[in-house]
Amino acid sequence: MNQFDTSKLTSIDKHGDRIRIIPAEVTGFFRKHRNWTQLILLTIFLILPWTTLNGHQTILIDVPDREFALFGVLFRAHDTPLLFFILALATLTLAFVTSIWGRVWCGWACPQTVFIDAVYRRIEYWIEGNYRHRRQLRDGPMTFEKAWKTSAKWLAFIFVSSVIAHSFMAYFIGAGDLVAMTQKPPGENWSYFVLVGFFTAVFALDFGWFREQFCVIMCPYGRIQSLLLDQKSLAVVYDVDRGEPRKGLPSAQGKSGDCVSCNRCVQVCPTGIDIRQGLQMECIACTACVDACDEIMTKVNKPTGLIGYKTLDGSSITLKKPRSILYMLMIGVLSVGLGFSLFTRQPFHFTLLRNQGVPYSEISNVDGTKIILNQFHLHLQNQSAYPTTYQLSVAFQKAVELNVAEPVLTLQPGESRQWYFFTRLAPQDLSNGQLKGSLKIEAHNKQGRFFADREIILLGPKQ
Repeated sequence: MNQFDTSKLTSIDKHGDRIRIIPAEVTGFFRKHRNWTQLILLTIFLILPWTTLNGHQTILIDVPDREFALFGVLFRAHDTPLLFFILALATLTLAFVTSIWGRVWCGWACPQTVFIDAVYRRIEYWIEGNYRHRRQLRDGPMTFEKAWKTSAKWLAFIFVSSVIAHSFMAYFIGAGDLVAMTQKPPGENWSYFVLVGFFTAVFALDFGWFREQFCVIMCPYGRIQSLLLDQKSLAVVYDVDRGEPRKGLPSAQGKSGDCVSCNRCVQVCPTGIDIRQGLQMECIACTACVDACDEIMTKVNKPTGLIGYKTLDGSSITLKKPRSILYMLMIGVLSVGLGFSLFTRQPFHFTLLRNQGVPYSEISNVDGTKIILNQFHLHLQNQSAYPTTYQLSVAFQKAVELNVAEPVLTLQPGESRQWYFFTRLAPQDLSNGQLKGSLKIEAHNKQGRFFADREIILLGPKQ
């Protein structure tokens, strides 16, 4: 069977078994810009967990402590609505980008594509040679050359996968804690050691062996793209009117199109499809076939663009589509909601709780008058990036005395404390056994003064 039989998917043979695809190298306009894009994305991925903003790691997803730092803003479990805004914005932005520019995410920014294309295939190229040599090694018998090159390649894959796994875990553990763990025996941090080893194995197998099968078999995005694309969405498209009938086909005995049936577009495709068969789920819009076809067209003195970025109906790209307008409106609403939530978000979070036990206590003064005590505590957490000082006060229509164990409380960034206090009031000031008022908190740090209040109900005996 010809590996590049254009009548079927080239990643399987006639028995349905997988053929390991080794795409040909390609140069050109899009390849050059993809190289720069991938280099920037890899640099961001590797460097980002080692940077800080406002005293927090730039991106940190600390699940055990339920803390999430995103570009200088620290979120905690009670900030889940804010995380909803962020996740919804990311989802809608991807849908909007797909509706306009097609699967540009898959071909240019998806980690699966970036790591395989920019790292693992380059390692193969450096160790095993160009695509012709690699195909010969793949199809040939086991020799000393094939054994040592394969071993060297997989050792390099495992090393690179370990680096990626450690960088990946830094987003969840924290870069500083990760470095400290690597300097200790594995037994002292056994669970994290196992996790890093697991992700190393997963990345090595996925990026080194599974590769395009993830895009073809497992990735849900390829299956829902038909819901996001329309006839005015940008895609990598073969110009049928100009290319057909292809050279060498029986129907091309008279006049033939510009396609010279070189199959170069199939040879460079990382998922093994033939773009000339139309838009397919397996196409990741990596533009390798565009550069390959332009190179051939230049050699045969024909105009480039036989395969290119075009809308499916041939019209100009536009944002004035009902679907795109709806996406933009929803993105705008979510952006306003996120901005308002962040703007009104207090730099501290507190929960008012009544102490366990009896709801109130009744004591006598030295003069024999009765006093009602209500005991409370605040669970207070500093959400700002600066040390913050807190003070308590109360506001009631009746005379209420506030007693605080620590009149002034200072918390470091991210620190939380229990703050105990109690109130004293006369029984006659109660109305039907209770008195409603307001507990006020004043916070002060380098950013300024902040105020918050919460309703507080004092209890006592019913008169």
